[in-house]
Amino acid sequence: MDATFWALVALIIFIAIIVYLKVPGMVAGSLDKRADTIRNELDEARRMREEAQQLLAEYQRKRKDAEKEASDIVASAEREAQTIVKEAKEKTEEYVVRRTAMAEEKIAKAESDAVGEVRASAVNLAVAAAERIIAEKADAATQKTLFDKSLTEVKQRLN
Repeated sequence: MDATFWALVALIIFIAIIVYLKVPGMVAGSLDKRADTIRNELDEARRMREEAQQLLAEYQRKRKDAEKEASDIVASAEREAQTIVKEAKEKTEEYVVRRTAMAEEKIAKAESDAVGEVRASAVNLAVAAAERIIAEKADAATQKTLFDKSLTEVKQRLN
């Protein structure tokens, strides 16, 4: 009996002890447990990614809605300002026609006063209308920007 035989016997005994103690089952169970943990982590990562994509899509939709709402507010304010200017011009023209029978000095003074009043009134009405619309539908920074833009446009159209 040489050393190779005893090495074989020791190997067989070692393998028998490992099988008796169910080491392969423990190793397989540990590997299965680790695989399940990794699988669960991957599923969680996929779920979180999907949630993030949904949130991104929702925020993009909200941003588009806010941009559309802001453009609608601007368009509405422009329409109202145009209507106010048109009405103011019509009233001014009627006023001028009634006053043509008076002396030329009174006509010049009255026309100057009327145009000033109408312009001031139109600006005030346009500002009030724009302010009301903007106050209802926009945040503070957007309100200021839209108000300043509308006021500038109204002043330019009256001049």
